[in-house]
Amino acid sequence: MSPLSDLEFFSVLAKHGSLREAARQLGITPPAVSKRLSAIERRLGVRLLHRTTRRASLTPEGETYLLDGARVLEELEALERKVAGSHAAPRGLLRIVSTLGFGRRHISPALSAFALRHPEVEARLTLTDRPVNVIEQGYDLQIRLGELPDSTLTARLLAHNRRVLAASRTYLSKRGHPATPRELAQHACLFIQESDETFGTWHLQSGAHAETVKVRGPLASNDGECVVNWAVAGHGILMRSLWEIAPLLRSGRLLPVLPKWHAAADVYAVFPTRSHLSAKTRAAVDFLLDAFREHRLDRDGNW
Repeated sequence: MSPLSDLEFFSVLAKHGSLREAARQLGITPPAVSKRLSAIERRLGVRLLHRTTRRASLTPEGETYLLDGARVLEELEALERKVAGSHAAPRGLLRIVSTLGFGRRHISPALSAFALRHPEVEARLTLTDRPVNVIEQGYDLQIRLGELPDSTLTARLLAHNRRVLAASRTYLSKRGHPATPRELAQHACLFIQESDETFGTWHLQSGAHAETVKVRGPLASNDGECVVNWAVAGHGILMRSLWEIAPLLRSGRLLPVLPKWHAAADVYAVFPTRSHLSAKTRAAVDFLLDAFREHRLDRDGNW
């Protein structure tokens, strides 16, 4: 193996902090990971990791190898992109992360079509409700709903969207319609816990006005479909993206609540800011922009 491929291998190993997890990511066995690490350490004449049965931690030499090696790999990648030019054929591993519901409903089908157009790209889609650090976790692309949290990232708008409040006719006939956001505290509210959002806190806006309300309710889940079903069944008020509940609003199975208030939730493709974007990431972003070009809110707020 070349020193450069050793750097790439060690970067994956250090990122996951576990021989077993690194083996799973690399598609090899833990003994193979251990054998290759030992070979690198013998070549360099130093120990790079303190290893236990569960975790691996960097030695001072390992930390130097990782940090300086990362700069070498980044410079090499930038050099190859520059030499190959912006019209290089997309190829290689593309790691994408998205939220559970939106990723399952929209990103997965889009990647299916993308894979047919770009057979030399190996796309890996991760769906999660947990906070994601694109750079630290090594993702090439994140599909994010809402504001961009990190100035070191670049975002392209894929589709306009917003989160709205809704409930079933059954619930509203029993409990009535709240007249202001503050009255939501007196209602049963249904929660979707995802990404880095604060549980039980809803941020609403209406024109130039903004309200942050703490709400409570009987049911919560990290899966949006579950919460939508609970709302249809009459358990309370939910706040959900229009891309998911617009058909239910049109059919009358759910009714708008506080229709002048909503939460911003535009859909973005987010990626690390670099002077030369890799061909595979550029191709994926361009493909998604085309795929979502027709997804815009109409004047009635329908997706």
